[in-house]
Parts: sequence; C-alpha cells; structure tokens
Amino acid sequence: MGSQQPQQAGRLRLVGQRDHSGEQPPPPTGPPAPAGGFAEVLNAAIESSGLSLDRIRAALAKQGVRISVTTLSYWRRGRSQPERATSLRAVHLLEELLGLRHTSLTALLGPPRPRGRWVTQGPAPDGLRLEQVWPGQAELVEVFAELDAPPAGQLERQSIHDAYYVDASRRGHLLRMRQVVRATVDGVTRHVVVHKADEGVESCPEITSVRHARLGRVRRRPLSGLLVAELLLDRPLALGDSTVLEYEVQIPDSGPTTDYGRFFPAPVREYVLQVHFDPAAVPVQCERFDRAPGTEVDRHREPLWIGASASAHVLTADQQPGQVGIRWQWE
Repeated sequence: MGSQQPQQAGRLRLVGQRDHSGEQPPPPTGPPAPAGGFAEVLNAAIESSGLSLDRIRAALAKQGVRISVTTLSYWRRGRSQPERATSLRAVHLLEELLGLRHTSLTALLGPPRPRGRWVTQGPAPDGLRLEQVWPGQAELVEVFAELDAPPAGQLERQSIHDAYYVDASRRGHLLRMRQVVRATVDGVTRHVVVHKADEGVESCPEITSVRHARLGRVRRRPLSGLLVAELLLDRPLALGDSTVLEYEVQIPDSGPTTDYGRFFPAPVREYVLQVHFDPAAVPVQCERFDRAPGTEVDRHREPLWIGASASAHVLTADQQPGQVGIRWQWE
C-alpha cells in the first residue's frame, strides 16, 4: 500500500497550498460522489485518486491534521468512522484532496455509532469515555463488549509506575507496570487492561509475570497490534479496599523506538514514568510531553536530564485525563 505510485500526485497541492503565482487554487468541484455509505464513498474516491494512504496521511499532516494510516484504513473499510473535531476536519480536507464535492463525505457520517455496554454506562467520575481515550479503535469497543468488561470507575487508580526498557538496538522491548488501586464499590474481582503495539506492527504485546492477580481471558487483534486482557484479583475487594497489581509487557519489535506515553481516562493521584536505556545506546536528547484528551498536539514540553544511570523520569501528582510521555532523539 505504501509503495503504490500515485497517478495524480499533483492533487496533494490542493490541500491548502498555494501555487507559484501566490493565489489559492479554487476548491475542486469534482464529479458527484459515488452512491453508498461513508466507507464505500471514501474507498471509491481513494481508489480513483491513485494515492496511497501514506501519501494521504502526509498531505493531511502538512495541514496540521495528524491521522494515522491505520485510522484511514479503518475509515475506508467501515471499521470506524470519524467523530472527533480533528477527524471531521480531516474529512473536509479529504473531500478537497480527493476531488469530491464539498460535504460529499461529511453528509454521510450521520450520528455517532452505538457503543458497547461498558462505554454506554458512562465514564468514571471526572473521566473520559473509552472512545475518547482510544479514538478510532472500533475493535476495542467490540472486545470490551465481548469480555463484558466491568463499568469504568469500579477501581480507582491511586498510583501508577511505568518502567520502560530500551535495549542496545534502540528498541523498546519491555514494560514493567505497577498500579495501586482502590475499589469504589463492593465485590470487585477483575480489572481489564489494554496495550497496543506501534502502528505497522502486525503482532500483539504479551503480558507476563503477573503478581497479586492472575491472567484471565486475553483477546488479541494482531492486524492492529491490540491486546485486551483480564487480570483476576487475588481476592474480591470490598468498598474502600486496595490492592497492588504488577505485571510485565513484552513489546513486539517495531524498530528503533523514540517515545513512550500513557493515556489517562481518569485522574490518578501519582504517576511515575521511568525510561531505562541500555548504556550502549543513550539518546542525545530527551523531553517530557503532555497532551490534552483526544489530541495529537503537545500542550507542554520540558527537557529531561539523562543521568549516569542512563535513565530519565517524570513524576506527576494529581494527573488529569490526557496523555503524558517521554520522547527522545538518537542523533
């Protein structure tokens, strides 16, 4: 897909770019969109354009809209549909890029799709819904429904400690995770966790070395690198009871790694992230980044010191919904 040569690569200039005369080209009128739903019309337009999904992604990125190739693939196959503000802007740009009439795609979206039982019960207090944390992941909603996942908010996470390990080949290969959780209702017996491989890797992370719980049902979606697993607690928790959950995640090889981040659907009192580099492969630069929920733009960056131990860390108190992570540069 990425190697496909576009037959009309000049169309990439239509997305908000100016020609040499300095004048903005007029919006393409284009032929009427083919009949069908959103996915059918989008797929037909992409096929007609001759543009690869990677070229489309790059064109959107130049306009400040970052949509992954996986998400574009899901849209054209009907596995998910655009709903966030950023995604809807991408659809408007796609209409222009693909030579469709204005609103040819947006008019076909309709209302948001029904969600699974776990999601429809609403977010945890002060938290986010599942689709806000993992946008575009229709599979995730389906898997949560299949597992009859407990409603959000039954376990309040007091503390999270992530230790991420990068080997001498610059590859992130291991995550050690420790959580302190407290029950907000009586009779909590399990916890569902989600891990996802980097885009383009058609294999799943694997959970090992579980402590203070045992691994229950596991659902894998290799094409999207998605893993959803139950952790069955050592004992049922009554209201106010707490426990510690520990496990390791073996990460599939996706080549050199340049960042690690965690999504937070609900507030957490304390979060610690440590990235450990092999002494033979220490980056030249490292920084912390923070993002608001559902966005792919940093709202805060801060340089981090890589100490003699070849590691860097961030500590946040009263972490609110969103994303926190560390990224680095090798050269």
